[in-house]
Amino acid sequence: MTATHVTSREVRLVARPSGWPQPEDFEVAEVPVTEPPPGHVLVRNLHLSVDPYMRGRMNDQDSYVPPFELDQPMEGGAVGRVVSSRAPELPEGTHVLHPLGWREYAVLDARQATPVPTRFDNGQTVPLSTYLGVLGMTGLTAYAALVEVARLREGDVVFVSAAAGAVGSAAGQIARLRGASRVIGSAGTPEKVRLLLDEYGFDAAFDYRAGSVVEQLRSAAPEGIDVYLDNVGGDHLEAAIDVLRVHGRVAMCGMISQYNTTEATAAPHNLAKVIGKRLTLRGMLVRDHSDLREQFFHEVGGWVRTGALKYQETVVEGIDNAVEAFIGMLRGENVGKMVVSLPE
Repeated sequence: MTATHVTSREVRLVARPSGWPQPEDFEVAEVPVTEPPPGHVLVRNLHLSVDPYMRGRMNDQDSYVPPFELDQPMEGGAVGRVVSSRAPELPEGTHVLHPLGWREYAVLDARQATPVPTRFDNGQTVPLSTYLGVLGMTGLTAYAALVEVARLREGDVVFVSAAAGAVGSAAGQIARLRGASRVIGSAGTPEKVRLLLDEYGFDAAFDYRAGSVVEQLRSAAPEGIDVYLDNVGGDHLEAAIDVLRVHGRVAMCGMISQYNTTEATAAPHNLAKVIGKRLTLRGMLVRDHSDLREQFFHEVGGWVRTGALKYQETVVEGIDNAVEAFIGMLRGENVGKMVVSLPE
């Protein structure tokens, strides 16, 4: 491909949101596409990821990852096809996973791109979008949180918050497949609760909007829980601390209940119980667990191939709708992974 006269649209952050992001905090700009320099590739993005952690990068504050720059294209997971290459290890036509999403075309160092197969050894095909979800960062987050951070053991009772989302739905199924005796999930609508029970095989699930979280969790786990995978924080974390057994473990993956607040939130009021119960509360970042990637892909990829682990995606079409997809994801409008697809 020759990039001459080709343009790309990209999403830029033009104002730092106060509270919930608004469409006017972003713009879609059109820029020329350039040929890649030596050692680089030009990728036509086919699917983009929108994730909760991106909200934190919109704030100008110290964090584990630098904030997005204003008036510059944002970053995020993407999968696409190499359309021009000056890196022999990534010839044209190769499908790759890389971190320069939020745009139609990306020029990147070949070392930033990971080739991904579209067909397994048994001939079964896999959608490229799964490398942003169940076989990508979100799936690895769920796997590492349970296997390495929470030290899941056979027979554990596991509670997962935001369980119909990308991380939560994978986590609940991974816990079940790895021998948990009971898996409980919370979700935000009756339809999502039914999905957890009927599609993903959770033993119990409840709508956190339908009543007290702690009372519903106690009812679902009358003998207590051993592991809590926290995607929400707030009242969910407080409820889990109440219901966790002695030596219970919490893998803290996210706190989406606090991402768009403009005032300081109250900590759980029962933190003193962490002492008496000798609980372990451990934060986690998926980037710290890259050593698990091969094990994860072998185990979880096998479950996906056989249909033992099911997944869903909420797909929004077009770069012009990427911001809408992102805000919708923060509001819980997605089932499973939220993906923005870019038709060629």
